[in-house]
Amino acid sequence: MKDGKPLRSQAWFGGADRDGFIHRSWMKNSGLPDDAFDGRPIIGICNTFSELTPCNAHFRGLAEHVKRGVLEAGGVPFEFPVFSCGETNLRPTAMLFRNLASMDVEESIRGNPIDGVVLLAGCDKTTPSLLMGAASCDLPTILVSGGPMLNGRFRGRTLGSGTDVWRFSEEVRAGSMTQADFAAAEDGMSRSAGHCMTMGTASTMASLAEALGMTLPYNAAFPAADARRNRLAQLSGRRIVDMVREDIRPSQIMTREAFANAVRVTGAIGGSTNAVVHLLAIAGRVGVDLSLDDWDKLGRNVPTLLDLMPSGRFLMEEFCYAGGLPALMKEIADLLDLDAMTANGRTIGENIADAEVYDREVIRTRDNPIAAQGGLAVLRGNLAPQGAVLKPSAASPHLLKHRGRAIVFETIEHYKSRIDDPDLDVDEDSVLVLKNCGPKGYPGMPEVGNMALPRKLLKRGVRDMLRISDARMSGTAFGTVVLHVAPEAAIGGPLGLVRDGDMIALDVEKRTLEHNISAVELERRRAKWSAPEPAMKGGYQSLYVERVLQADRGADFDFLVGCRGADIPRESH
Repeated sequence: MKDGKPLRSQAWFGGADRDGFIHRSWMKNSGLPDDAFDGRPIIGICNTFSELTPCNAHFRGLAEHVKRGVLEAGGVPFEFPVFSCGETNLRPTAMLFRNLASMDVEESIRGNPIDGVVLLAGCDKTTPSLLMGAASCDLPTILVSGGPMLNGRFRGRTLGSGTDVWRFSEEVRAGSMTQADFAAAEDGMSRSAGHCMTMGTASTMASLAEALGMTLPYNAAFPAADARRNRLAQLSGRRIVDMVREDIRPSQIMTREAFANAVRVTGAIGGSTNAVVHLLAIAGRVGVDLSLDDWDKLGRNVPTLLDLMPSGRFLMEEFCYAGGLPALMKEIADLLDLDAMTANGRTIGENIADAEVYDREVIRTRDNPIAAQGGLAVLRGNLAPQGAVLKPSAASPHLLKHRGRAIVFETIEHYKSRIDDPDLDVDEDSVLVLKNCGPKGYPGMPEVGNMALPRKLLKRGVRDMLRISDARMSGTAFGTVVLHVAPEAAIGGPLGLVRDGDMIALDVEKRTLEHNISAVELERRRAKWSAPEPAMKGGYQSLYVERVLQADRGADFDFLVGCRGADIPRESH
């Protein structure tokens, strides 16, 4: 290794004593020869494969390509599993388990004879959870994304995962799409291995991992079914061996400048609002000072140039063919820190220098953006003193400055029981307010913030309304939706004091979110407020509710913030 520093794994395998005998002997039961332990870098392949996480179900094959690359470069690969946060099946929400998965990653890396790590991530929470856990150990690390699915197809048209589900569901409820057609579209939505091919959270986080410098170039956009995805995995396997020898660590890559680049890239790609809580949490682990306000300061004047669902028309397959993330980053090169280092040992500037745009409909020019200000808007006011977020590129322009009467739902169950009541006193100017869906309240801060609209308004042609909650929404979703309201309702935040009929005012240009009610009345309500009962007592959920931070701090556990390093633990025998 660099400067003659011994490999970490030699603390397990390098000794001639009883302990060295034990560690080597057991590992040899798979047929490994003696020279596997003679000082070659031991590379862990952190795999979030699970058949219950369909986005990551092809990772067994992807891991084999990583192993091939590790062996070619003179390393010894060992694959290990960690908790897989599958967005599509986990209840009550995958976000509840992001921190748990990060703990699994961190302790698996620290406790095992590993010199460097390849992270295999795909589905929404797997990317941040792996980066969080690896950052807390700070061993040489590279990430490989599983890649997006091929475009969905249905009766001659292109389908975007998530985005068209939300759209079709509203059309069924409006009576303009039959239930039979809705069911038939299922078969054409997910046609291959991979994660959502829209710019949902999975594609956003794959892009941001690349923008942060934690992947090889072009990681974000190669489809899962494209041979270049396997090729990139093999090259990443080779590269991690060199990273170990060069002692290149996440803390040297994920700097303040790298996070600033990632925030700006989020705006340029029309990225998911979920990127906010995930990047804040990753920054907290690596020790970088990143705040909610940085999202506005750094990203406000970044134009959205990627014409991709849900903000635009195309999908990740077209993004790949148009030149991928390096081509897009080159379009905003003047807004980026081009000296930021990346996992391949080169700078961002060097990585994007030769990138080209091959389709100007998909990656637009600066004078023809999807949105002139594509960054995520951070809102504050008496309804969200610690902040809330909104995605302007996915919102309706006429609602970006709006004042309306609140229609309040105390819980998600209350919402479901009430939203289609024909007697509900609601019109298109009303503001739908959902409470008790934040980190502690649900628990886990689920993706329910993009509330479906009342059926009676859908039948009248209404397709967007202002919606406000302490929840999140899917990165594939769209609409004028205020999310991540902090502090949340379940801990006594102002959102919990809103009642039916109260007037709420949003002004995105001024970045304000106000509850138009007197301070005296608010205090009267606060005196009568009581915290909701937790959904579960005991177990992991109790730990989560007790120790989770608010959305403006990334919803990480308070005891996980910071880097604990990878000092070699005490011997086990």
